[in-house]
Amino acid sequence: MKVLLINPPRSPENKILKYAPEAAKRFIHKKLIGPPLGLLTIASAVKDHDVIVFDTKGEYDLNPSALPLGKLVKELVERYKPDVVGVTVITSEFNDSITICRVSKEVDPTILTVAGGLHATLLPYDFTDPSVDVVIPGQCPHIFKELIIAKESGLALDTVAGILIRKATGLEKTYGAMSTWDSAGNNYLKIDRSHLERWISTYKVGNSPDPSTYVFTSLGCPYKCTFCSIWTQFKGKYHQRQIESLIEELKSIPEYPVVRFADANTVVDLQFMNHLFDRILEEKIDKTLVMDIRADVAAHHPEIIEKMARGGLKVVICGFESFRDKELKQYKKGSPAADNQKAIEVFHEHGIMVRGNYVIPFNYGEDDFNALAEYSSANPVVFAGYTILTPMPGTVYHQQIKDQIIDNNYNNYNFFNAVTRTSLPYEEFHERVGALWLIKKGTDVI
Repeated sequence: MKVLLINPPRSPENKILKYAPEAAKRFIHKKLIGPPLGLLTIASAVKDHDVIVFDTKGEYDLNPSALPLGKLVKELVERYKPDVVGVTVITSEFNDSITICRVSKEVDPTILTVAGGLHATLLPYDFTDPSVDVVIPGQCPHIFKELIIAKESGLALDTVAGILIRKATGLEKTYGAMSTWDSAGNNYLKIDRSHLERWISTYKVGNSPDPSTYVFTSLGCPYKCTFCSIWTQFKGKYHQRQIESLIEELKSIPEYPVVRFADANTVVDLQFMNHLFDRILEEKIDKTLVMDIRADVAAHHPEIIEKMARGGLKVVICGFESFRDKELKQYKKGSPAADNQKAIEVFHEHGIMVRGNYVIPFNYGEDDFNALAEYSSANPVVFAGYTILTPMPGTVYHQQIKDQIIDNNYNNYNFFNAVTRTSLPYEEFHERVGALWLIKKGTDVI
């Protein structure tokens, strides 16, 4: 079987960038850099077949004048002649994922098109377009493998449990006993990064001369922030990788000197993290490490931050979210604003660059923006990010304010566009958010 797995391009919609003061524009994020771990895992599940992974994000970074998506997909399908085309989907890339499936079907109607990923997990019935044959929610490498086996063997696809199949009346869920699967533990699949050799030069962050890759140490999140879709994706469960598996992976990727731990929260189990960094230090693994770490972890456990700094931790992405305890409680963040200030001190004490992120509610007025600017100026970090509190479909926050949403174009659901009415005039709101990006200690972007 020939399987073509396509990573959709990023949504280009960015009203913060569009309306920001000119001096701030160079600092505002324009893209998230990194390889598609999910598709690489799927590729590993069906490695006995003829598998091609194509990263359109990397392709457009490598060659900004590459063919438009429709023509690019047409060329790929005509070149590789796949039996199956799979696409991973987050909300802001939903529309492009549909384009990928439509074009694939236009080239060859016999191709089986399959959608998976975050949006397929949280909102599988959104895939109403007839070009999508199968939707697979959840952690699905084993299910995808069963689907490929069924197609190759000529079996009815509804013999595969846990998927949604296109019928005349729409998507219908299949039933039956699903095999258990522990993606972070006994069923962890080693990924083959050679699929991405073409784009390795594009996986660089800021002024780093070295490419970076993602490594996950855990899946899910034990916290339940109202605006976050990660814990809902994993139904509140948290799965930790095995330490020796991580050590083996870190040692196996010399071509990637920079590694970002692609976790919602890297430090949850302190005993696990202590042991992991004991092993990193023992093995003399020399990597520049980037992690997402909560402020309360650093504020209350500075000793683990010190050890991780010795083991290569150089950059931390920290979700401050707000400077007001009232707002943090509304978000169910579980950490007061005072922890943000203490965390900054701890990170800076150990030479760790901090990327501190704030989310801006749509009802912020001039006084709110001024107060946040004053706070972030008094508590500067090397890099700072200011995005819009967005009601992502499938989250608690979306349910709370869905009657206030005025923009249902999924392209705009990437935290850079207000999709509700704003208290300030629309353009002014985005301009004020953009101006905040100037408030930081550093002069570079990460």
